[in-house]
Amino acid sequence: MSKTAWEIVQIARDIKRPTAQYFINNIFTDFVELHGDRLFADDSAVIGGIGRIGGMAVTVVGQEKGVNVSEKALRNFGSAYPEGYRKSLRLIRQAEKFGRPVVCIVDTQGAFCGVGAEERGMGEAIARNLLELSRVKVPLVGVLIGEGGSGGALALAVCDKLAMLENSIYSILSPEGFASILWKDSSRAEEAASLMRMTASEVHAMGIVNDVIEEPRGGAAADDGGRFAGAVGKYIEDALNNFSQKTTKQLLDDRYKKLRKFGRNYIAK
Repeated sequence: MSKTAWEIVQIARDIKRPTAQYFINNIFTDFVELHGDRLFADDSAVIGGIGRIGGMAVTVVGQEKGVNVSEKALRNFGSAYPEGYRKSLRLIRQAEKFGRPVVCIVDTQGAFCGVGAEERGMGEAIARNLLELSRVKVPLVGVLIGEGGSGGALALAVCDKLAMLENSIYSILSPEGFASILWKDSSRAEEAASLMRMTASEVHAMGIVNDVIEEPRGGAAADDGGRFAGAVGKYIEDALNNFSQKTTKQLLDDRYKKLRKFGRNYIAK
């Protein structure tokens, strides 16, 4: 039986849903976390470091929500500050320097919108990520595992290959925010979700993501012994192996065409 968009929103937000840290622990070996943006602070909403997958050294960047109340507070519920995006960009540039592919794990309701974040240049930090990721000279593979909200998600989703888990969502803002703007009534969030075309199947049909990864019965939260995480890891490994056959010029040309196609599709509609 197919699920409604609102039901998928609830699953994507489920407190029991695996976070970026879970997938990092179950997919990558020898992972070493790196900290700080070298400008202001270390943002705990973004986990970044170096690990191995299939014997290949990679840089991993993920948005982390936390798994309990105290950890969620520490991680700011997965809503990064500007320094989180600057940390991710620092690590991606480092990966480019040493020729390591990059894996991005996306899961955020959106970037943090507080006064301090704006004062420290949130808009510039996200825009810089978009620009630099569009031209970095190593393969970028991304998986959206839960919520993909607005520019906060997009800043790590400019990838050569991007997949969504079956019960994840990707949109310009939350259904509550959409309803507040359109109808001045956030209680109509369920209705908004049905209109926003934000589910994995809908986003895939629009050509915005490359693939949808099917979840086990009961969703990703029902992962048995890390088997589902292993399947996600296999997807990432296969994608990276495919990109290893491309020259840098082919990689950048294909990425440019992919991004330009989004613009043409939008204008056409």
